[in-house]
Amino acid sequence: MKDLILEVKNITKEVNSPEGALTIVQDVNLSIAEGELVSLVGPSGSGKTTLLAIMAGLDLPSQGSVTLLGAEITSLDEDKRAQIRGQDVGFVFQSFHLMPKLSALDNVMLPLEISGSDDAQSKAKEALIKVGLEKRVQHFPTQLSGGEKQRVAIARAMVNKPKILFADEPTGNLDKKRSSAITDLLFSVNEQMQTTLVLVTHDLVLAEKCEKGYELSEGRLQ
Repeated sequence: MKDLILEVKNITKEVNSPEGALTIVQDVNLSIAEGELVSLVGPSGSGKTTLLAIMAGLDLPSQGSVTLLGAEITSLDEDKRAQIRGQDVGFVFQSFHLMPKLSALDNVMLPLEISGSDDAQSKAKEALIKVGLEKRVQHFPTQLSGGEKQRVAIARAMVNKPKILFADEPTGNLDKKRSSAITDLLFSVNEQMQTTLVLVTHDLVLAEKCEKGYELSEGRLQ
């Protein structure tokens, strides 16, 4: 049996709205073991991104607990949650989240510099080579295509060799051809590094590439 890397217990998330309390995620339970590839699918508005944010410690639930990498992150303050994320967690988002005034190389170097890693520049270059961007190292985000931006984002997410990678609609802003290439790249890099992958997507073809799948509907796991 592999050790659990993520355990979600009785998670509910409520927010205030003009109509009163709105439940976005309701009584969710799931467990993910080290090295698993897990998809979370569901229509827009089903609560997928909110659940991912809670699992990764970017947001807190209204009730319930999340244990990530052995730490119950729902009982930690933001600084301690950020420390865990910085050391062992990677993120890939639909909208890339690159720093516009930094080159591809500098964007990938960011998490290395934050964590105080030695030889950040050479590690970042190596990561960009892995994703096929050795000729785009000094290009800025405005000089890159959507697919190239997502490659930079994947390189940045994986450069610290995280134990778990959260990907939120990683192909959502790409056309079919680029989407397929990024999908292949994401799973290839993940396999090389033996990282646990939690993938939020509405793309069933992409979801089927994972070993385990969950469906979220109106905030509940089906």
